Amino acid sequence: MASKLVDSVVAFLDEPFDAVILGVKIDGHLLVEAVLIAAIVFLLMQKSYQPEKKPLTQNEIDQLCEEWVPESLHPPIREEMKIKDPVLESAAGPHTTVDGKEVLNLASANYLGLVGHPKIKEACEATLNKYGVGACGPRGFYGTIDVHLDLEAKIAQFLKTPDSILYSYGLATVASAIPAFCKRGDLLIADEGVHWGIQNGLYLSRSTVKLFKHNDMKHLESLLEEVMREDKRKKKALVRRFIVVEAIYQNSGQMTPLDEVVRLKEKYKFRVLVDESHSLGVLGKTGRGITEHFKIPVEKVDILTAAMGYALGSAGGFCTGSAKVVDHQRLSGAGYCFSASIPPYLASGSIAAIEIIEDNPDLLVNLRRNIITFRKCLSSIHELVVSGHEFSPVIFLQLKKPVSPSADAAILQKIADQMLEESVLVTVSRRSILDKCKLPVGLRLTVSAAHTEEELHAAAASLQRSVQSILQKQ
Repeated sequence: MASKLVDSVVAFLDEPFDAVILGVKIDGHLLVEAVLIAAIVFLLMQKSYQPEKKPLTQNEIDQLCEEWVPESLHPPIREEMKIKDPVLESAAGPHTTVDGKEVLNLASANYLGLVGHPKIKEACEATLNKYGVGACGPRGFYGTIDVHLDLEAKIAQFLKTPDSILYSYGLATVASAIPAFCKRGDLLIADEGVHWGIQNGLYLSRSTVKLFKHNDMKHLESLLEEVMREDKRKKKALVRRFIVVEAIYQNSGQMTPLDEVVRLKEKYKFRVLVDESHSLGVLGKTGRGITEHFKIPVEKVDILTAAMGYALGSAGGFCTGSAKVVDHQRLSGAGYCFSASIPPYLASGSIAAIEIIEDNPDLLVNLRRNIITFRKCLSSIHELVVSGHEFSPVIFLQLKKPVSPSADAAILQKIADQMLEESVLVTVSRRSILDKCKLPVGLRLTVSAAHTEEELHAAAASLQRSVQSILQKQ
């Protein structure tokens, strides 16, 4: 029945019909269309409906206030957020004091054991007596002291670059350097495992960001090829394009294959930024970092940044490269322009630390020997997987049989607590809710040149006992 009705309607519409108006014969379809157009024009010319604006009554205001629930200033507090971190009661050297008890310190990134070094303490004391604690102003506003210039020159001389620039806070160094060079419309291709300081720099730059799989050069090249195809399609290349990596990744202990990164950079016409926070004073024959390790001329890295709170045992950070790269940041690096300059005694301490590295190559030999020894000891713990590069002083241990990120973190924290009871301080990699890194959590152990082989063997034995004790209870 319905199909017959549809057929009859279609047949009616297909039939031509005419209308006669004032004796004039007009095509019926044109008449209908004219009427519809006139109706549309009429409706468009009408004023839009606006409800009458009346002030709210007091009762309505009170009701809205009672129903309003303010948005929380923070996410819900989960149980894993309530962990109480150990508090150090002495210097963060190879040994430190926690709760009145001396412990072996495998948590602080004191890679060369320079914390408390007599030469550094002497330099800091002399500078403190001469200049006081702080400069009380940013570098561009009467905050520049001669020791700042001395340190910038020392860094450039040590790394064999034309110039360098100091930042007051290590984490703010790369977070300021990236936005200084990259703006909206530029392209940044970064490793998905970069630390939060780099993540923040990527965000603040407002550039287009693409992430490649952690330390996966094939995936990186596929993204670069994709960019090139897009350039050919649009017949227009982006102005600034960077590959952003860490020399040794803070979140995994892996080393970036800089030789491959430089090859891809030159092939696809990109620039490259390398953060050397965990490789300065660690890699290379003389501790000059990843470029020395791969025997790559340092000028092939366009921007090189590093925090000084690790191997140098100081604080703050620096960026080094060509004179143009450095000069540009003196007016564009937010952390440089708007932060009070690094305390002068820390600048003197950093100069002394670099001089110690230059004069004592045995420090690097001891560090590498300790890394090899400790990794060998840890490999006998079959319940854990040892990750990180063989030359990295940052060693990560993950459960061989993982459950879930939160459950794994809870188990590893119990292992760390058990080790602290045995006078060994280690830490579990925990990340802020702002940190977008998706790499697995693990026990994070740092090796120092000041540790002895006996201490590292004892720490591995303590870890073995703790692992067995905790996993048996699960």
